[in-house]
Amino acid sequence: MKIAVVYNRESQAVINLFGTQNREKYGLETIKRIKDGLTAGGHEVKTFEGDKNLIKNLEDFMPSVLSGERPGLVFNLSYGIQGRGRYMHVPGMLEMLGVPYVGSGPETHALALDKVVTKILLMQQGLPTPKFAVLNKPDSPLVENLKYPLIVKPKDEAVSFGLRIVNNEEELREGVRVIYEQFNAPTLVEEYIEGREVNVALLGNNPVEPLPPVELVFHNGPKIFTYEDKKNTSGRTVEKVCPAPLSEEETKRVQDLAVQTFKALNCYDSARVDFRIDQDGNPYILEVNSMASLGSDGSLVFAADKIGLDYTKLVNRLIDVTCERYFGKDFFDEESHKSSSTADKLFRRVTQSRSKIEADLKTWTNMSSRTEDAVGLSSVRKLFEERLGKLKLDQVDALTNGRSAWTWETKAGLTDGTLLVVPIDVPGGRNGFPIPYRREQEWVFGEGIASSRGGIATVLAALQALKEEKLLSKTKVGVFFYADEGRGMRYSSQMLVKAASRAKQVLVMQPGFAEGKVVDQRRGTKEFQLIIEGDPLRIGKESKSSDVLSYFIENAEKLKSLNSRKKKVAVSVQDMKSERYSVLMPHRVTATLSVTYLDETTATEVEQELKKLFSGAKSGMKTYMEQVVDRPPLLRKKLNPIIARLKEWTEAKQLPFGIESSLLSTAAGVIPSETPVVCGFSPASRDLYTPNEALHRIELVQRSLLLALYLQGE
Repeated sequence: MKIAVVYNRESQAVINLFGTQNREKYGLETIKRIKDGLTAGGHEVKTFEGDKNLIKNLEDFMPSVLSGERPGLVFNLSYGIQGRGRYMHVPGMLEMLGVPYVGSGPETHALALDKVVTKILLMQQGLPTPKFAVLNKPDSPLVENLKYPLIVKPKDEAVSFGLRIVNNEEELREGVRVIYEQFNAPTLVEEYIEGREVNVALLGNNPVEPLPPVELVFHNGPKIFTYEDKKNTSGRTVEKVCPAPLSEEETKRVQDLAVQTFKALNCYDSARVDFRIDQDGNPYILEVNSMASLGSDGSLVFAADKIGLDYTKLVNRLIDVTCERYFGKDFFDEESHKSSSTADKLFRRVTQSRSKIEADLKTWTNMSSRTEDAVGLSSVRKLFEERLGKLKLDQVDALTNGRSAWTWETKAGLTDGTLLVVPIDVPGGRNGFPIPYRREQEWVFGEGIASSRGGIATVLAALQALKEEKLLSKTKVGVFFYADEGRGMRYSSQMLVKAASRAKQVLVMQPGFAEGKVVDQRRGTKEFQLIIEGDPLRIGKESKSSDVLSYFIENAEKLKSLNSRKKKVAVSVQDMKSERYSVLMPHRVTATLSVTYLDETTATEVEQELKKLFSGAKSGMKTYMEQVVDRPPLLRKKLNPIIARLKEWTEAKQLPFGIESSLLSTAAGVIPSETPVVCGFSPASRDLYTPNEALHRIELVQRSLLLALYLQGE
């Protein structure tokens, strides 16, 4: 699964820096060990700083998931950047985002960081903790009857910041003054328990597993574990002994108290509880570390190793207990996976390949293949053929012209199967620079990413999933891809008709609409090239003749009268250019006129009106009009078996689905009327055929899954 290791180290990327700054940092070596351990456990791992950019980074790394798909996970190491409640910041963000994470929630960190609140909770639960008082300022009176020596420490700091033993009033006031000046915080004062220092690390949730107790042995200096000891700057060595040399009864006693403390503060996954054991063997709970250190010298790591959990096993065990908490005990149940249905197996194949699918989409998008770019088209064709060959598909020579159309089929053949129709060209000439791939949370951008590349990536992802489940060779599938979408399929349409006549059904891999909508009706398109020629005229010269540009503009305005919403027909000028000599008026106008329609009779009538409109050229002018594109419409049918089957699958897997009609013509229009066809099977698009063309990111996975499910036919 995808795991983001989130920590705080160097970044101070916040809107404003103020207040208490974090002094706790994980070393780069520890972060690397955790990442390497998780990678060794089979996970896809990235590391991020826990700053204001975290949401964007997680959105990019962990996009929205499908219903039934387990989301990614955050391995939280974040101590925060600033503020008194900084442990809570990243968990709070993750709660808001709906991202599962390792470790306790923000409410637990708030309790554990406030040592006074922790002690009050422990006392309410009847759990032993040293007597204490709180001094807000250096001169605050100590009214509680506490016996020296005492311990002073900030009430809401960690890793023993400001910790020291005081033996009299003078030392107490000095200790409180230092804490007040350094941390601007009240001081927790508690009785010092003469004796041994022991801690118990805990793993899991239900049940919580206490690890063997660890004793800290102080050979010289004060018998407390200071910040300098933890950072190895005190000049002394504090020995860790595990299991601590306690009696069986004493061991069980501190372990039981640790578990009760873990539950009292509502900790999750792991923690560490620190104890002092007095000379009579009575344990006292000092505090709870809700983010027990995973540094190589930490007590949690030390104790885990003693029970056979080396570092790699420990970090992966933390993932296991977290996943069990979020997703249930059968999360890693291989037997339940083996007995699942073909549909469930395909679901896992596709969803677990999400990163590969997006990487594949990026590869295709960054390969330029505009309609007029023969070299780019050749590169894309060769790579597509190479990929189909690896999937064990074979080229069908009788359905391939080698120039604009190619057909490949599985071992089971195309006959009475499903034909997938994919354009490999991006409509347009070779002008301008290609638009590179870029990714956001919901949308991915790039040249032709929706009009061509989304279809290619979806087809390959679905076929790959079928191959991995050993289903592809037995599935009747053909792939027809063509390279003249930008020319209105002028050269490939006849070959597509032949290929479709063999198939039982056809899916056209053009972009659909948001919310999973496919297209079952599209308008047809007729394009005409119009040429108007006349005499070259001088600017300002009086003449009975009209210049050709003015004549064209005058008549182009009249095209609006041919539009009809009722008849579902629209006429427009798609292109226009003029030619002239030096300072003379234009003597030639060339224009492309487009007619989109549903009814062929209506389109023929409009064509006649166009000819009539431009046939009455004025004196000295000549007009020529020729049809250059003829793309038939896709007409909606009342009973489309493809739609019915897609509805079944989308309802079963809780995928979005709907039906839409479109004004744009596609290859679907040339499919013989007796062959069921659905268009718009590729992911939804935005700003199609513009520099801002985008593809809906989650639909890339949804459509790949739906295509795989549909093709396997279960």
